[in-house]
Order: sequence, then structure tokens, then C-alpha cells
Amino acid sequence: MEKHTEHSRVRHSHDERRDEILRAVVAVCAEQGLSRLSVSSVTARVGCTRSLFYHYFPSKEAAFDAALELTIDAFIDRLRAWDRERVRGDIEGALDGISHLLKTLVVETPDLSRSIAADGDAVLYTAFVHRVAERCARFMCETTVVDFSRYHEVLIDHVYETFYILISGLILFIRSHPDVEETAIKDVIASTLHIEGYTEKYPERRPER
Repeated sequence: MEKHTEHSRVRHSHDERRDEILRAVVAVCAEQGLSRLSVSSVTARVGCTRSLFYHYFPSKEAAFDAALELTIDAFIDRLRAWDRERVRGDIEGALDGISHLLKTLVVETPDLSRSIAADGDAVLYTAFVHRVAERCARFMCETTVVDFSRYHEVLIDHVYETFYILISGLILFIRSHPDVEETAIKDVIASTLHIEGYTEKYPERRPER
């Protein structure tokens, strides 16, 4: 038992050093741009050796990819909090909440995704949006949609594909139209998912029980 505790303490320390490196990757990208990201720039910020960097990551690209995944994890954590805090049965309230969350995530974008957009790397940003949309769509299908289907009919086919297209499209739209009203985002989500009948705006479209 004592040996296991010691092993856990060492593992935790290693994880902290890895996280320090990832935070440095984010900081370098945010402050200097993707083009200035290098193993040297990261190790100088962390104050570690190149050998320690390569202990965790085989290349700067691998470290960047891990930092990107960390950013997406933060997105999912916010989505998970929304799902946990929403009131069951309050569909309009859930729509208000997710519309606000989505706009906030895009407009107040984290340092790493902001640096990708600022560098104008369309291919990399598209890949980033793909990964966000993929994970968010799977989360919604495995949680919120399952909960909704217990009480209401799901009126869309190809549920995962619909959520993926909806999420990726809204991310790109909000990025290019940061002043879009949250009510407009809400209407797009509701109409795409055929749940606008559960809102005060379109009571006549409410599905028959």
C-alpha cells in the first residue's frame, strides 16, 4: 500500500510537468503566434531541458496537438456543466443556456484557438472546429438526446450528423459574425432540431402528444 502511494506521488509530479509544458505551448502560441512555436521557446518558458520535453512529446507538433486536445476538453467541461445544471423538462431554458454558452465559447475563445484564427491558418482552424464539433456532437447524442427521448419524440434523422453540422456551422458563423444575437442562435438550433414548438415563439408548432 505504501509503495502504491509513493508511485502515485511520482506520477502526479510527472503529470504536473507535462501540464506545465502544455501551458507553455499555449502561452507561446498566444503571445508570439504559431509560427514562433518551437521546442526551444517552450523549454525556455518552462525552465526545463529539451530532453524533458522529448520525454513527454516526440515533437512540437505532438505537444501542440495535446494542447489543442486540452482546449477541447475545456469546451466539453463547460458543455457537461450546462447539461448537469439545466432543468429537466425546461426545453426553452436549455435552448437559452446552450445558445449563450456557444456564443461565449466562440467569442471569448481560449488563447490557443484564438492564435490559430489570428494566424489565418484556415486548414488548422477547420481541423480544430472539426474536433470540437465531433466531440460535442457525441456528447450531446450520449447525454442530452437520450434524456430528451425519454419524454419526447426525436424528430430528426441522422442525429449525430445533424448535431455535428449544426455545431460546426454555428462556430464558424459566430466567429465571422460575433455580434449575432443569442436569440438568432437559439432559433437556428431549435428549428434545425425541430423543437421550436417547445418555445414561446412558435407554440403552434408544438408536436402533438
